Amino acid sequence: MTLRVKLAVVACAIAPLAACSSGPSAPDDSAYVEGLAAARTEKDIYLGESPDSPVPEDRREALLPLPYYPIDPSYAVPAALSLASERPVFEMPTSTGAIRRMQLVGVLEFSLLGESRSLGAFVPEGTQQITRLFVPFADLTTGESTYSAGRYLDIDTTTTGYYTIDFNQAYNPYCAYNDSYECPFPPPPNRLNASVLAGEQAPGG
Repeated sequence: MTLRVKLAVVACAIAPLAACSSGPSAPDDSAYVEGLAAARTEKDIYLGESPDSPVPEDRREALLPLPYYPIDPSYAVPAALSLASERPVFEMPTSTGAIRRMQLVGVLEFSLLGESRSLGAFVPEGTQQITRLFVPFADLTTGESTYSAGRYLDIDTTTTGYYTIDFNQAYNPYCAYNDSYECPFPPPPNRLNASVLAGEQAPGG
């Protein structure tokens, strides 16, 4: 079973409870925190034991378990996707020096830490059926307490155009653990002028 499949089975648990329930009650933060903590444990097991793990065996003791900021539900925020009219192509430099061509699907607009912000949402060039948005970003912690090349979010598409951006699920690209991977860097519009104290921290920290 792949990491993506394993994490999918707890998708409802790690989303804010309001997204999994139509009732009028307030979200249960404890269930959200427990579900996300369980998903992180599952990821550590995969990275430490799977033959498909991107973490080299000789680095697992130093890098695992992965370091994270404390889970903070306030970093899971509602967002609206403003679709790009022509899906322009961005040429993103990568960790190997190659260029990754990505198409802009639209811009996610949201409020974080009391200010309106936005992040571009991408798919690989030529994608026909869009099921997941790739949202790379950097912030004021990048190169300090978080990985120097930025972090990623993967967000499943919706039919409504409304989303939840959960920075508690921000993760490092595989090149943070293994130089053989090619990882695109966040483009300038996806560099937030804020310290996002949520999600995965710098490896080995």
